[in-house]
Amino acid sequence: MVFRHQWKKFALAAGLAVALCAPGLAQAQKEVVLTVASTLTTTDPWDANDTISHACAKTFYEGLYGFNEKMELRPVLAESHEVTPDGLVYTFHLRKGVKFHDGTDFNAEAVKVNFDRVTNPDNKLKRYSLYSNIAKTEVVDEYTAKVTLKTPFSPFINQLAHPSAVMISPAALAKYGKDIAFHPVGTGPFTFVEWIQTDYLKGVKNPNYWRPGLPKVDAIKWVPVVDNNARSAMMRTGEAHFTFPVPFEQAAVLEKEPNINMVAAPSIIARYLNMNMLQKPFDNPKVRQAINYAINKQALAKVAFNGYAIPSEGVVPAGVDYAVKLGPWPYDPQKARELLKEAGYPNGFETTLWSAYNHTTAQKVIQFVQQQLAQVGIKAQVQALEAGQRVEKVESHQDPATAPVRMYYTGWSSSTGEADWAIRPLLAGDKTPPFMYNISYYKNDTVDADIIKALNTTDRAEKTRLYTEIQNEVWKDAPWVFLVTEKLLYATSKNLKGMYVMPDGSYFFEQIELN
Repeated sequence: MVFRHQWKKFALAAGLAVALCAPGLAQAQKEVVLTVASTLTTTDPWDANDTISHACAKTFYEGLYGFNEKMELRPVLAESHEVTPDGLVYTFHLRKGVKFHDGTDFNAEAVKVNFDRVTNPDNKLKRYSLYSNIAKTEVVDEYTAKVTLKTPFSPFINQLAHPSAVMISPAALAKYGKDIAFHPVGTGPFTFVEWIQTDYLKGVKNPNYWRPGLPKVDAIKWVPVVDNNARSAMMRTGEAHFTFPVPFEQAAVLEKEPNINMVAAPSIIARYLNMNMLQKPFDNPKVRQAINYAINKQALAKVAFNGYAIPSEGVVPAGVDYAVKLGPWPYDPQKARELLKEAGYPNGFETTLWSAYNHTTAQKVIQFVQQQLAQVGIKAQVQALEAGQRVEKVESHQDPATAPVRMYYTGWSSSTGEADWAIRPLLAGDKTPPFMYNISYYKNDTVDADIIKALNTTDRAEKTRLYTEIQNEVWKDAPWVFLVTEKLLYATSKNLKGMYVMPDGSYFFEQIELN
């Protein structure tokens, strides 16, 4: 199997080389080189968990709905939809005249094939849980599809804008089966050329793309470059037209380059500390509030993020639908010491602080927090976990009562752009590890009830009321230390236009252009 894939890669590369050597064509080619910080795990978005794989798969794929560069919801392969009053049945009216890269038609049957694939547990796709609420998908006519849910789920359209919810050619799925990741066939702006996992992923202009005048470049190449210095060097030499992320400490160097634009874009990536509320002393709300007062978030933004972050202003970051501004939580070490005394810890206590990441920025964060806590009498041993340790000690622990986690630095962005995915996986009482990421083991009956009510209503005013109440409750209970919302730092060549990093850390390159 490996040899067959390699042979196909070499054949594709050879064919491309011949094409590019044709008279006059090499000079006309506009190939954009985009460097990213890690390798792709797959080109099948339904089977991906990582942002980079989802982001790069947009080269070939589109879904019924999507987001623009500001994460504003918009129709893509669906033109419109209706939902029944009970919130269970969605009818989609599809765009006509769209073809997959293999020449087959995009239609309602394609929608059914893709949804049936992800909702079949036997396929064991990584995004099964995200779409398992779909009971059935039916073809009404060639360009009308009907999806029935098992239970009402008001963020369903936002969920369909998630980058995993793409349309893959049914013919390609039938032909390649489990090997579809090596043969992506969608309706997107570029067609697949080659994927060498550690080296690059490449696509060329789709001549039959349904959006007139797009794409504006001939080829696109995604190059994983793990080393921060190497990515920066490629930008300085002109080998790359784009890089993300730019390490915060290297921003000043790249800013001085005359041919590079540095961009600090707003994000919906929240950074926070979980506190295990099932264990003392974090079962006491005064202790949790004290720790929120004890940390200078403005100084943290400067020390760890080189100023490319702002103190968290709420449970859900601005830019996510239904977010409520509640803070930031003020820095007041005297108040922190008073609260610790009231909670029965006048001399502080000892604890552990783990980080979900071991990169430079995370190391700076936990060291800064350690120093801040020490000033109010809390002695924290810090450790940045390796990926395997994180999974074993935190994400996969089976028994909440014996979970070893105490304080835990992590982050989250709602890739559906809606408050549900910023709240439910992290704060619902039944979403503790190993099922989801409620690592604080937070349980609030009002919050849990409101989450269900918000899922069951499509009334925007009622959802606003419910999500406002949820966020106020969480802010008061303080299961987290609300730290910062970081900015997205990326660099582009000055001759590259239309390349954006979206607020969730994904990419928008629909209008990409190389001058």
